[in-house]
Order: sequence, then C-alpha cells, then structure tokens
Amino acid sequence: MTTQTQFNVSIVGYGLSAKVFHIPFIQLTPSLKLHSIVQRTPKPGNSAPEDYPDLKHYTTPETLIADPDVDVVVLCTPPNTHYSLACSALLNNKHVLVEKPFVPTSKEADELTELARQQKRVLCVYQNRRWDSDFLTVQQLLREDKLGRIVEFETHFDRLRLTAPAKGSTWKAGLKMDEAGGVLYDLGSHLLDQVYVLFGMPDGVTGRFVNQREGRIVTGDGSEEQEPDSVTAILSYKDKGLLVFVRAGVACVETKQMRFWVRGTKGSYHKSGLDPQEDHLRSGGRATDKDFGKESEDKFGRLCVVGTNGKVEDQVCPTVEPETYVRFYDLFAKAVGGSGMEEDVPVPASQAAQVLRIIEAVRESVKTGSEVAP
Repeated sequence: MTTQTQFNVSIVGYGLSAKVFHIPFIQLTPSLKLHSIVQRTPKPGNSAPEDYPDLKHYTTPETLIADPDVDVVVLCTPPNTHYSLACSALLNNKHVLVEKPFVPTSKEADELTELARQQKRVLCVYQNRRWDSDFLTVQQLLREDKLGRIVEFETHFDRLRLTAPAKGSTWKAGLKMDEAGGVLYDLGSHLLDQVYVLFGMPDGVTGRFVNQREGRIVTGDGSEEQEPDSVTAILSYKDKGLLVFVRAGVACVETKQMRFWVRGTKGSYHKSGLDPQEDHLRSGGRATDKDFGKESEDKFGRLCVVGTNGKVEDQVCPTVEPETYVRFYDLFAKAVGGSGMEEDVPVPASQAAQVLRIIEAVRESVKTGSEVAP
C-alpha cells in the first residue's frame, strides 16, 4: 500500500482516444494528475503543446517512459505498438493503462501480465464498455433473475457504413488482423469482453468473416482482399445450454440498430441503440454535464416476461442509472494507489488475455471451418 496521494500520468498518443476518452477523465480523478503528453508531430489545430501549455511534452515515447517523475503511462497508440511500449513502461516501474485492442496475441498478453506481476505494477486494459448503461442493465436483469435461465444471447455492433474509410486515414484503416486491426479486434473486443464478463470462457467458438461492402465471404488469411469488414461468431456454453451470437456489420439498414437480445426461460430483453456516452463526448460534451450517460425514455429497452396468469407481458425496461466511464478511472486510480492486486484492477490484463483467446478461436474457426475450443 503506497502513501502517495497523487500520481503523475503521461499520455502516449494524441488522437481521438486521448482527447475524448482519457484526458477528460484523468482531470476528473483527484488522485491522478495529467503530467505530460507524447505527440510525435504537433500541427496547428492539432497540437498537444498548444492545448496544454503547462504540461511537459515529448515527441518520442522513450523519453517520457524514462522520466522518473512519471508514475502512470496511458497508451493511446495503435495496437501493434502496445506490446513493446507496455514492456518498456513496466520495466521502468510505471503503472500502465492500455487502450483496446490490447495487443495482437494472447501470448503477448500473457507475457505482459507476468511482467506486471514481477514488477508489482498495475497493468489495465481500457475496456470501457463494461460501464455502458445498457450492459449494466443486462447485468442487473441477470443478477435479479428476471429472465430465468438464459438460452440465447445476442450482442450486436451493427452500422450502415457502405463506404470503406480511405487507406491510411487512420490506423484502423491500415492495420490488418495480425496487427490487432480490423473489426474483430476493434469492435469484437468490446462485444466479446462483455460476453466474457457475463458468462466466462466458452466451450466452443464458431466464426465467419464477410466483406459486406463487396458481398464476399472472406477468410481473413492476412491478404488485403481477404480482410473482413463484418464478423459473426457463435459461442457455445455446453453446461449452460447457452448459445451466444456476436455480430458486427457495416450493411445494416435500420432506424434502430439492434444492441442486445437476451432470451431466457422467464423473459426476454430487447435493446436497440448504443450507450450515449461516446456520442456526447465526441460532440464536445463533458462528463460533468447534467444527465451525462443517461438515456432518454424513448431509448429504453423492452422486457417481456411471463405474468402470473401465464401470459406474456410486454413492458418498458428503463436503463439503469449510469455509472459512466468516470467509474472506470475511479477504480483504476484506486488500484494504482492501493494494493495493486489484480482483483482490484477494473480490467486486468489477464482477463483481456482470455478475450484474446476467444478472438483467436474465432480466427481459427474461420480458417478450419470447424468449432474451436479457445
């Protein structure tokens, strides 16, 4: 247990993630102090030194990581850089928070997990959608047994984006799956992380990759023409008699995009639309704004349950009061300032490694055409 009351935090990378999902929440966390930022090439209109003139600034991560005044390093760089940067930061006795996707492989995740244990430092992954209010609503419904034994669980991240982003416009438009790029790692890591939180590791995984924009089933073999823009995975839990369907697509023409459809022996829950926090932050809003993270009533889900008369009743299911992404940073700060034990970390790297094993099983299933045990 440390006696330190405030920890200096450094951000590596100055893109959307740093500006929207990390810096504002660091500034709201009393025990964390924004100390420095790495931006390789500041430009007019996109300059960390201009935006934060009172901070220290670097153009290379190596100099920041070597700074003895830095306690915590937050990696907001492309995922193919995370392994080496996290290794370096841990070896320099820094606590580390890594944006998702964590790293390209579960082997790398295991190695970083073990290194953090050896160094007695916190290593956390930013799976912030564990604090989406719709997901918290699902957790509450399951905890209160409102739906009975779950037999099918659908989770979606579907959009209508028929035009592919220009090559090189962002790292997401350039990295392949072997570098933790593409839809399976970008969106799939969120969906599969939530499934892991709810149900643990599956017994079997079946996957299919599609290029919906061009109308082709693809293999994801590493070549550019075989990269998917959409993915479907089925996770089986034999002892529970449960099937989980995970889908992310770009050709979904809907006024209300599906998010969750949970079916149980006592009821079902149907929810459309995404948690409002990201859109609020992207549009310039703040986590301190009134009603941040709260859904309007017209966005609430539907709950169908078997009534006392044996008939199915359909009712509005209000979304729970939001904890918001502020809660993630509160928990992370407590882990840094506390025991540093993995059970105190909001998203331990060891759990992110398990999610990567599921992702790797999806890829292997696509390759072999068979169900794969992760």
